[in-house]
Amino acid sequence: MSIEVREARSRRDIARFQRMPWRIYRGDPNWVPPLLSQERALVVPGRHPFHDHALTSIFTATDRAEVVGRIGVCLNEQHNVFRCERVGFFGFFESVNDSRVAIALAEAARTWLRGQGVERMRGPCNWSTNETCGLLTDGFGYPPMVMMTYNPPYYPALLEAAGFAKIKDLVAFELFTGGDDPARVSRIADRAMQRAGITIRCMDMKRFGEDVAIVRDIYNSAWSNNWGFIPMTTREFDHLAKEVKSAIDPRLVLIAEHKGTPAAFSLSLPNLNRVLAHLNGRLFPLGFLKALWYSRKISEARLLTLGVKEQFRRKGIEAVLMLESLRRGRKAGYIRGEMGWVLEDNEFMIRDIEAMGGRRYKTYRIYEIPTA
Repeated sequence: MSIEVREARSRRDIARFQRMPWRIYRGDPNWVPPLLSQERALVVPGRHPFHDHALTSIFTATDRAEVVGRIGVCLNEQHNVFRCERVGFFGFFESVNDSRVAIALAEAARTWLRGQGVERMRGPCNWSTNETCGLLTDGFGYPPMVMMTYNPPYYPALLEAAGFAKIKDLVAFELFTGGDDPARVSRIADRAMQRAGITIRCMDMKRFGEDVAIVRDIYNSAWSNNWGFIPMTTREFDHLAKEVKSAIDPRLVLIAEHKGTPAAFSLSLPNLNRVLAHLNGRLFPLGFLKALWYSRKISEARLLTLGVKEQFRRKGIEAVLMLESLRRGRKAGYIRGEMGWVLEDNEFMIRDIEAMGGRRYKTYRIYEIPTA
């Protein structure tokens, strides 16, 4: 094998970068092809508001002109200012099962970041923890839920052979909506509703922009001290809201108010991967019709984020939002859900999820390597 790694700059190179996963996952029933248009917006500078404050580059590895691997690399100055560190990120990693390819890709990414004055490289993140991130290390027998990653079982060994080491695990939980409400969580939630003056409402799609602003404020406040978190800019958040608006089930987007003041929110999305799995990366010309057809068959949802402003914590709001998400999801016809991801050391949230009946069923890993 003669491996050559180079930046993908031309339209043809970018297309080959994007199409490379189709080789890796051919015949894998659990893989969900990404929407090529959305991925292209992320990897081509200027097409996504993330690029307002970040530098990115993408590389392909070829063997005798055939693409055998790819990687993206990112310098996010907003992250480094907010977290007070000099870290770069890699993402969009794919490779054939050959450690020489992974080593060559990692070296190209490290060299690029070293030229930007970065001390460590972390990932995979596409491009930050606000987007899809983490390498699947267990739970390979299940297809990914919406906005979650998937990869072959040999990927962890490839990254470790290239010198990467674990820095943090992210865990996801499976939950079924049938049966009775969990007793302990119900007691906490009922007490919070009665004594703490907490009320819950669904997102109002008629005042979508106003509710998005409320959710953005809570989001950027609630996670400010969490490992790896960086706030989203207004442009980034509005871009994400626009992308998911058509997929939102407003019954599953909940805003909690404490005596009339917005205090917390939770966002669950229908598992759109059940639709994307049939589109082969494209909405047009026939993908849109397929999306309409398969969207009627979605019976799963993912609770992907739940945040409480710090001054309103320890009032039982977390329990209220989780229980209401379960109840409203059940009533809406969702029979299975995923909760997460959650940081492996967030014992408080993990305990609450397990009390809800959640079963830990997937682990995603974030790796790091020095650039020197």
